[in-house]
Amino acid sequence: MMFPHLFSPFTLKSTEIRNRIFSTGHDTYLPEGGLPSDSLIAYQRARARGGAGLIVIQVVGVHETSRYTEALLMGTSDDCIKPFTRLVDAIHEQGTKVFVQLFHPGRELLGRPNGVVQPAFAPSHSPSERFKVIPREMSQSMIGEIVDGFAQAARRMAAAGADGVEIVASHGYLPAQFMNPRVNHREDQYGGSFDNRLRFTREAIAAIRQQVPGEFIVGMRMSGDEHDEDGLVEDDSVAIARALAPELDYLNVIAGTSATASGAAHIVPSMANSTAYVAPFAQKVKQSTGKAVFVAGRINQPQIAEQVLASGAADMCGMTRAMIADPEMANKARAGKVDDIRACIGCNQACIGHFQLGLSISCIQHPETGRELDYGEKPRAAVRRKVLVVGGGPAGLKAAAVAAERGHDVQLHEREAQTGGQARLAQLLPKRAEFGGIATNLTAEAERHGAILHRRSEVTRDLLLAEKPDVVILATGSRPHAPPLEGEAAQLVHVVDILAGRASTGQKVVVYDWMGDWGGSGIAEKLAAEGANVRLAVNHHCASASIQTYVRFEQVARLHKLGVEVHPWLRLYGADGRTAYFIHTPSREAVVMEDVDTIVLNTPNLQDDGLVAVLDELGIPYHLAGDALSPRTAEEAVYEGMLAGLAV
Repeated sequence: MMFPHLFSPFTLKSTEIRNRIFSTGHDTYLPEGGLPSDSLIAYQRARARGGAGLIVIQVVGVHETSRYTEALLMGTSDDCIKPFTRLVDAIHEQGTKVFVQLFHPGRELLGRPNGVVQPAFAPSHSPSERFKVIPREMSQSMIGEIVDGFAQAARRMAAAGADGVEIVASHGYLPAQFMNPRVNHREDQYGGSFDNRLRFTREAIAAIRQQVPGEFIVGMRMSGDEHDEDGLVEDDSVAIARALAPELDYLNVIAGTSATASGAAHIVPSMANSTAYVAPFAQKVKQSTGKAVFVAGRINQPQIAEQVLASGAADMCGMTRAMIADPEMANKARAGKVDDIRACIGCNQACIGHFQLGLSISCIQHPETGRELDYGEKPRAAVRRKVLVVGGGPAGLKAAAVAAERGHDVQLHEREAQTGGQARLAQLLPKRAEFGGIATNLTAEAERHGAILHRRSEVTRDLLLAEKPDVVILATGSRPHAPPLEGEAAQLVHVVDILAGRASTGQKVVVYDWMGDWGGSGIAEKLAAEGANVRLAVNHHCASASIQTYVRFEQVARLHKLGVEVHPWLRLYGADGRTAYFIHTPSREAVVMEDVDTIVLNTPNLQDDGLVAVLDELGIPYHLAGDALSPRTAEEAVYEGMLAGLAV
C-alpha cells in the first residue's frame, strides 16, 4: 500500500477508526434553526462516503450564551437528539466514526440576534481586540450552568449515537480564556494559580464523564502557540496538556486564537504557511503526555499526512480542506490514485471565506461542495452533443469536465500554450504559488472525463464552420483595461504586464489598487521585496479588502514589514509626468503623489466576448461563463463553468 500509516486503523477505547484521516470540526453555515439540516447531512455524508475515518461535527453550543453566530448548532435541548441522530446515522452508514465538538466562545462573539449586539460573558472583564467585544465577568452560578451545559450536551450527543465529543479549548475560546493568565484575572477558585485556571475545564470534563457511557470518548482541542503577545505559547500549552491528559482520551492540536489578527490567521492557515507546520508541537504533546494526539494545519496531501504519522508526531491527521476540495480524497489515496486528487490550494475563499460572509461552505475548485443536494450527482446527457469550449481558464476547464462527464463529445480550444488562464499569472505573486494548482487540478479533471484539449488553437469563424458544434461554451475570460485618465504619465503599466514579463517599473512606484484583491497588494509586496519604494493607493477602506479575512491579515502584515505605504479611499484621477493625482472618495478632496516613476494599475478588466457576434451570426447556441460573462474571481468562473456543463 502506498500509505501504510495513513490507512492503518486506530483504536480509542473500544472504537476502531478505519484510517488516520479525519475532518476537523469546521463551520459550514449549513445548519438550520440550530439543528442539522438535509444540506449538512448531505455534505458530511459525501466526506464519509469519500473514505474519511472520522468526522468531527462542527461546534455545538452548550449554553444560550454560546450563540456566536446564527448558524451555530445547539445542543441545549433534548429536541436536538433526533436531528443529530439523522446526521450521525448518515455518517456511520458509510463506515466513518463521529465525534461532536462542544463549544462556548466566551468573549469571541459575532452574533447579532434581533439585529443587536448580544452581551458576551467571559472569565473576566477582558475586551476582545478583534471583534471589539467587552465581556461581562461570569458569576460562579453561570460557570456552574455552563459546566452542566457541557455535560448535558454530551449526553444528548451520546444519545444521538455519536462515538465521542471534543471540548473546544482552542483558538482563544472559553476554556482557553480561563487557562490564560493574561485574560483570566479572577481572584476566586477559577483564577490565579495554574490549577485554578484549569478548574473550569476539569469540571466540564468530570461533568461530561458522569453523563456518558464508560466507552464514550472525550477529547479536547487546543492551540499550541496562539501567535499573539497576550496569548498562550507552546510551553504554556504543553503544561496544560500534561495536566489534563489523564482526564482525556485524546488531544487535538492546532494553532492560533480568534482574539487578534495575528492569531486568527492560524485558525484556517492559508497557503502562506508551510504544510504540516503544527506537527512539531503535536510531537511535543505526544512525548509529554503519552496520549493519543490528533493534529491539523495545512495537511493537504496524503503524502504529507503519511510523513507526519510515520514520524510519530501524531496518531490522526486533520485533512479538512483537502476533503472540502475533494470529498473522495481518502478513497483516491487508498487506491494509489494520487494524481487524481484535487489538492486544496489554501486560498480560503469559499470555505471559511463563505462562512465569514454568512454563506454556506463551498470550494472555488469544486463548487459541488456544500451544494451536494443540487449538484452531487451529474445527470447523464439524454443526447450526446458536440460541445466546443472556447478558453482553457478555470471556467472553460470546469465546463469541459462536467460536459464530458455527462457523456458529451467535448473539444476545448485554448489559444495559449498552457491552460489555466489568469491563474497562471496569479501564482507568480508572493505567497501565491499554490494557486496555480487550480489550473493543474481542473486540467486533469477535464482530461480524466474525456474532454479533448487543443492548445495553441484560436477559435475563429472558419474553425466554427469546420467543426460544426451543436453548442459552444464561451469561456474566453477578460483582458486588462485602463480607466480614462487626465494627463499623461511617464510610465503606466498593468499588474499582468509585470507578471507576464512584458513590463518593468522604476524605483519609485505607486500601485493603484481599485480591486482591493491579490493583484494590487500582491504586486506591491513583490515590488517592495525587490527593492522598490512602493506606495499602495487603495480604492477601498484598507489594503486587501476583497481577500478572505485571515489571508488579508497575513498580507497586510507582510506589506507593513516591507515598508509599503498604504493610502486608503483613493480613486486615480490623472497623471502628469512624475505626479499622480487622486480623489479621496469620502471627502472628494484632491490627493497628490509626487516623484513617481511608474504607476501600476490593478483595475477592472473588460470581458473578452468578441466571438458572441460571430456565434450570433452563425446561429450557433452558446453559453457564457466566467469573465467572458462578467469579470469576477476564479470562484465564479468555476461555478459558472459547472452550470454551463450541466446546461448543454
